[in-house]
Amino acid sequence: MKERLQELQQEALSKVEEAVTLADLQEIRVAYMGKKGPITEVLRGMGKLSKEERPVIGELANKVREAIADELDQKKAKLEDAELEKKLAEETIDVTLPGRPVQVGGPHLLTSIVEEIEDLFIGMGFEIREGPEVETDYYNFEALNLPKGHPARDMQDSFYITEDLLLRTHTSPVQARTMGEYNGSQPVKMICPGKVYRRDTDDATHSHQFTQVEGLYVDKDVRMSDLKGVLNRFAKQMFGEEREIRLRPSFFPFTEPSVEMDISCKVCNGNGCSVCKGTGWIEILGGGMVHPRVLEMAGYDPKVYNGFAFGMGPERIAMLKYGVDDIRHFYTNDIRFLKQYHKA
Repeated sequence: MKERLQELQQEALSKVEEAVTLADLQEIRVAYMGKKGPITEVLRGMGKLSKEERPVIGELANKVREAIADELDQKKAKLEDAELEKKLAEETIDVTLPGRPVQVGGPHLLTSIVEEIEDLFIGMGFEIREGPEVETDYYNFEALNLPKGHPARDMQDSFYITEDLLLRTHTSPVQARTMGEYNGSQPVKMICPGKVYRRDTDDATHSHQFTQVEGLYVDKDVRMSDLKGVLNRFAKQMFGEEREIRLRPSFFPFTEPSVEMDISCKVCNGNGCSVCKGTGWIEILGGGMVHPRVLEMAGYDPKVYNGFAFGMGPERIAMLKYGVDDIRHFYTNDIRFLKQYHKA
């Protein structure tokens, strides 16, 4: 039995030496160290030995096991090191090769336009306010002097969720909410940028979702000339100092009097061309003095407070400023279009 154990040790060590893969080592380990291996078979015959021989054979069997296990571990470490070296050699990086350019993203054109508008009005003392895109009928219409059945509601074909909830058709509800929050206790000077939604057929100049930036200034002794001054500063900042503006009478339920603002055409400098349809002017936004009824519903005394409001579409501003001919370009995520307006 002693000779058999020594023979198994030499046999196992020899096979370990010849092993060339980790899989080979695992097979040897199972074959010699497993419960069904030859060493275990030898130990099962220890019952036939005398009491004096059993401890001697048991000690020898343990030494044989340890010797084989140590050799397996050492060979495993060598094979793992060799495998790692081979893998590192195959994955060597040539640091002298030129690097691959990294594509850096940037703000979307509409985001840049909105941020430019925000910076301009913050510089004039306006604060930025936001509100929910899912709005109540009251704030979207009634608080803005558009009661149920008002014909002007037809101009804003709406996405209704319930009888009283809809996707807001303009950002004016933020103005109504802000005035209601103050409840006539203090002046308001704010702009509210955000997405709005109307049931419209998408084409080159229309979209069912677009952005708006609306402004509101309510205080004592606010005049139409204040509105004109603010809009004039806006036009020159966005389109160049040479731009001129004109205000034309119009109608909006929430302002009285109401105006639409045109800017002189930058293509022909007011001389008339196909872009401005020969008029020399391009419509850019609407505004007016806040209707007394709107002030009353928000808790302001129209005999003490008055103010002006205006609204503009960043898409239209971007189209005019950069010559974009289709509003759908802003929403199709075409990387070729976006790259044109990326500022490095």
